[in-house]
Amino acid sequence: MSGRASSKRWYKKQINDPFVKRREQAGYRSRAAFKLLELIESDRLCRAGSVILDLGATPGGWSQVVAPLVGASGKVIAVDLLPMEALTGVTFIRGDAMEQVTTDQIRAELQARQVDLVLCDMAPNLTGIRSVDEARTLVLAGQALQITATFLRRDGTLVMKLFQHADTEVFIREVKQHFRQIARRKPGASRTQSREFYLVASGFQL
Repeated sequence: MSGRASSKRWYKKQINDPFVKRREQAGYRSRAAFKLLELIESDRLCRAGSVILDLGATPGGWSQVVAPLVGASGKVIAVDLLPMEALTGVTFIRGDAMEQVTTDQIRAELQARQVDLVLCDMAPNLTGIRSVDEARTLVLAGQALQITATFLRRDGTLVMKLFQHADTEVFIREVKQHFRQIARRKPGASRTQSREFYLVASGFQL
């Protein structure tokens, strides 16, 4: 398929997507906000006073959802390699969360508090080569799990985007070693044809 044909198909999908229209009406930065809203409702992910670490946060759709929910007594720290426009109630750190300088910044912002919830909606830059894209996805997921182990409090929760393919189950078994409960969610805002789903892992064990 040519680049022009692919662009036309993407544009048609966008203009016919009800969640794109709802995003524009609600003023959210991304349609992914509706995925998180559904997960919050189904799994009671956060409350006033919660401390949240949002990995791969740009453009800020998920941070935008949780900041008013945690309120002034809570804290939201958003991390991404790409820049993000400022959001009220959100501390943004630009950097690679796997690098020491970034983890030091996160730790400084936490001020000895522990994270209640880690959010990870990251996805790699796609090459179109399935085996490569799948491998990159799991590398990111593995990194997110390492960061989670560094900052998440005991009994805390991790929400992570994954894509269903051959090696996904191997990774999920690894996650199960660290959490008491695992649930798979496919929010209504996830496109039907997409292989994405969200893993909600609760009851973190140190």
